[in-house]
Amino acid sequence: MLSRVAESIYWMARYIERAENTARMVKVNWHLTLDTASTGPQWQPLISITADDELFRELYGEVTETNVIQFLAFDHAHMNSIYSCLAAARENARSVREIIPADLWEQVNTFYQQVRDATKNPAVMRSPYSFFEMVIKESNEFIGRSLTTMMHDDGWHFCRAGRMLERADKTSRILDVKYFYLLPSIDYVGTPIDNIQWSALLRSASALQAYRQRYGQIDPVKVVEFLLLDDEFPRSVRYCVELGQKSIVKISGPGRGRFMNDAERSCDQLRSQLACARVEEVIDMGLHEFVDSLQSKLNDVGSDIHNTYFAIPAPEEPKPAPTKDTQSQSQSQTMSKAGNA
Repeated sequence: MLSRVAESIYWMARYIERAENTARMVKVNWHLTLDTASTGPQWQPLISITADDELFRELYGEVTETNVIQFLAFDHAHMNSIYSCLAAARENARSVREIIPADLWEQVNTFYQQVRDATKNPAVMRSPYSFFEMVIKESNEFIGRSLTTMMHDDGWHFCRAGRMLERADKTSRILDVKYFYLLPSIDYVGTPIDNIQWSALLRSASALQAYRQRYGQIDPVKVVEFLLLDDEFPRSVRYCVELGQKSIVKISGPGRGRFMNDAERSCDQLRSQLACARVEEVIDMGLHEFVDSLQSKLNDVGSDIHNTYFAIPAPEEPKPAPTKDTQSQSQSQTMSKAGNA
């Protein structure tokens, strides 16, 4: 598979997953403001999750519900907005239109057009719930079509690896931001407000029902364990990394017990770390410190995937042609050796 094709499929999947995660977070936060009657402080964490605080201050300044939703959903200048992600996903899909199934291209193209039309409709901002539901539904439609219409060859594994890496990153960011921002006061720990916020965190990852089936009562330590280290929940960081690692191994081919490249090595190292981690160790280390290290390693995996599969090797510099003096010296040395012989 051409590196250009592989890269386009990989980023098509990452951008759609990024759009879906943003839609989930904003939708849940919108509902949370109705429960807690909070405004600016409740919306600040969403800007922090995307790590675009500086750009938001430059474009909007004040943190309000309207400004944050506009920034995260519709802003053309924000490269991580839902609109920008869908525009980038569509462009990547268009560039490999002859490779991916026609059904998949049509779905991505229609998805983009729906989001584009929503940016021009003022009614969407007044009641954004239906818009975010549409983004989540169409993102799941993309996953379903890629699963059932793509050949499960290298292209499909690049698609899955991109989606899993993006999902692991967003789950870890949501958890990290909750730790720092979502709790208004230490006095709220263990109160109904605290439970509402931890429940909202789980809803952002579509994890609340699965969590309750596993653990029942809301317990922050168990929430951390579930979202970071669970090996069965499909949005936990560990599950995503393990699935991504399996795709990288498939792409690299059988290595006969050894790593074939840096992408395979770094992904397997992260998988092993998460498989061996215990939530007590995470808490003792500090949740923020653990997640910060985790995000750095996810970035390293992404960089290794790019350098291994997508980057075009720099051409070797041509050796300088021998000069006349060099040729004469070489000939003299040859004659001298012949004479000595």
